[in-house]
Amino acid sequence: MDELNGRMLACQLLITGLIARVANNSRDPLSFLTDFRDEMHAVAAGINIAGMDDTARVRHTMRQTIDELFSLMKPPSSDDTID
Repeated sequence: MDELNGRMLACQLLITGLIARVANNSRDPLSFLTDFRDEMHAVAAGINIAGMDDTARVRHTMRQTIDELFSLMKPPSSDDTID
């Protein structure tokens, strides 16, 4: 199980980096990130999860993970600038 969790974490980091890179190359990175996050939520809501009676908990965890990944890509606050 630890190996699976490690691989999932590595995939999450890779995906976060790829999304951030694409967003940085777009004209409107915040709009891109918002639209992409909404698309990921739609995928998480529609994915077929076989072999489970209660898929609501899995979907809730997926949404939380998506939100956590995208929260890592917020632009820096103007209050955090160092002179």
